Amino acid sequence: SRWLPCFFAMSRKNPGDFLKSVSEKKVLVKLNNGTEYRGILACLDGYLNIALENGEEWESGALKKQHGDILIRGNNVLYISALKKD
Repeated sequence: SRWLPCFFAMSRKNPGDFLKSVSEKKVLVKLNNGTEYRGILACLDGYLNIALENGEEWESGALKKQHGDILIRGNNVLYISALKKD
């Protein structure tokens, strides 16, 4: 897998610091139903509603569809992870 796990307990960063550090960078967003979206984190709000640019939908480790811009409702988000640079 090409994502870096985020271990807040092992660092002094809080979730807000992490989200600021990945703004405008490539991220993986995993939903409660197991679907993954990958793209550039354009913005998010206090409810964790997320806007991704150049978004891709992944299912069971395989690319399912390229979407372009994606909006994700925050209550569907299981986690957000930074992706390694290519």
